[in-house]
Amino acid sequence: MEAVNKLRKRRSRIYSSEARVAYICLIPAFVGLIFLTYLPLLGVLGISLTNWTGLKSPEFIGIDNYIKIFTTDPYIKDSIIATIYFAFLSVAGSMIYSLFIALLLNRKIPARGFFRAVFYVPYVLPAVAIYVGWSWLYEGNFGFFNYLLSELGLNKILFIADSSYVIPSLSLISVWLAGNLIVIFLAGLQNVPGVYHEAAEMDGANGWQRFRHITLPCMTPIIFYNLLLSLIANLQVVTPALALTNGGPGNSSRFLTYLMYDQAFVNYRIGYASATTVIIFVILAVFTLVLFKTSNLWIYNEGGDDK
Repeated sequence: MEAVNKLRKRRSRIYSSEARVAYICLIPAFVGLIFLTYLPLLGVLGISLTNWTGLKSPEFIGIDNYIKIFTTDPYIKDSIIATIYFAFLSVAGSMIYSLFIALLLNRKIPARGFFRAVFYVPYVLPAVAIYVGWSWLYEGNFGFFNYLLSELGLNKILFIADSSYVIPSLSLISVWLAGNLIVIFLAGLQNVPGVYHEAAEMDGANGWQRFRHITLPCMTPIIFYNLLLSLIANLQVVTPALALTNGGPGNSSRFLTYLMYDQAFVNYRIGYASATTVIIFVILAVFTLVLFKTSNLWIYNEGGDDK
């Protein structure tokens, strides 16, 4: 009995030592979160309650900025609609496109490594250069896409100069830039147990049935991660508006982040821009919370835990 107690005490000391090391190693992460995330977020919230312009001392005005945003701001409604519309198209398109490409690249095809690099490269290229390049493709008179339309006998389209087409056109670029999602899907596909596919194939299941009942359920945790990643990124979109449209035509691509940028760095209404930032954060939090709350309904756990 005494030997057992000594062994337990020894294990307890080992666990305590490991716990101390773990806490010490977590200190830099906690410091980074506090000083690079939480304190700046609180600072933005505080500035949003002022009329600070960056040129004079801030004056506390309470929630006046929020009241003005939702009562007198002529852009806020169009900005919210444009942001959510863009995010919906981009997220849906990116998920379908990246999963499809990952499925193709997961097969044993010649030069598979080369093609994996080709589809990933757009993600690491400078975003502004990418959008400028696409602007040449979208050019109204001599762009490549309009050249193809004219060759097919169809009318030319003002892809980024027509309010009906600008959001879908910008979303297409966002989908093309989803190389990071492809890489993550590829990693997930390689972890799908091959024995499941072999058993299903022996039972006579075709390719679609194996994908639907084996690959897709096993990939749901990866789909959730990519969905969350893509949703957060696309709800904070600003580069397309800065590089191509300047919020136009009209207000059709005046995204919330572009509206924030315009208020802060063009009109020097930093307090007002901070209030817009808080609204963006709230929208992100709401969509993220909904995604987490609904995840239990469709994420498959191999161990059978349906919590």
